[in-house]
Amino acid sequence: MSNPDLVQYIVEQASRACEVSAKKMFGDYCLYYNGKVIGLICDDYLYLKPLPQLQPLLHECDQRMQPPYDGAKPHYVISDVDDRDYVSLLVKTVAESIKNKKK
Repeated sequence: MSNPDLVQYIVEQASRACEVSAKKMFGDYCLYYNGKVIGLICDDYLYLKPLPQLQPLLHECDQRMQPPYDGAKPHYVISDVDDRDYVSLLVKTVAESIKNKKK
């Protein structure tokens, strides 16, 4: 289970990029942009979808992937949630990818 204060902090860090929100689901949280899931916050870690657009933007320490919960597909684990510009860039990249996928 994730700390609700940390979840709010991550949402605030990502809010520079676009309007995101978090919703509690199954004891942890989903991170949303325009009603679409762009990531998860599980056990106090930020997980983002494994999109190829993220790979060149990731810090070396964030290039590892693991499932956020048992049975899930692997996601990027973002460790530096204190770097607002970095988190915003990653979230914006995922959000734009989802937005462009619709077209």
